Amino acid sequence: MGAITTAVIAIGAVVAGWITIEIACKPCLEKGREAIDRSLNPDYDPDDEVSDIRAPLNPNHNFTPDLDDTNPSHPSSTTSEVIKAV
Repeated sequence: MGAITTAVIAIGAVVAGWITIEIACKPCLEKGREAIDRSLNPDYDPDDEVSDIRAPLNPNHNFTPDLDDTNPSHPSSTTSEVIKAV
């Protein structure tokens, strides 16, 4: 009877550990499983995915370039100053 109790406790501990790992690492495991599913799918073509190469890295940042070159506080990109590297 002691061996059966030990086996049931050990199996329960393994199941509880597996559930804990599944919950803790859910985002990483989902990405990995999606990648495996795509690699095993013979109809998957990565070239079919639409990706905008020109999309900004930070789409929430509203950048408007300063069109006024008369402001001396903003250095112009056309200056011919020599930059020394140390």
